[in-house]
Amino acid sequence: MSTAAELLTNREYKYGFVTDIETETIAKGLSEDTVRLISSKKNEPEWMLEFRLKAYRHWLKMEQPDNWANFDYPNIDFQNISYYSAPKGKGEKGEPGRGRS
Repeated sequence: MSTAAELLTNREYKYGFVTDIETETIAKGLSEDTVRLISSKKNEPEWMLEFRLKAYRHWLKMEQPDNWANFDYPNIDFQNISYYSAPKGKGEKGEPGRGRS
């Protein structure tokens, strides 16, 4: 039996509004290479990259909780998520948009 949320998310959108935006999305998965790629795309300074890598290495040592109070959640598949997606800028090929300032 389907829940109300499943019914809403699995049905076709009937109101006709569509936003067609070209995006640049990296492949699914999380690794040091992914962290470096995202930092590079955002033109971050070296200290920020080092901060992110340190956080990533700490995250690798953590375990997912498996004893939630009164709930049974499946483990999150972190390798099945894309961690970067940005709109492409106007007139730019392959460069992400900067958005509003």
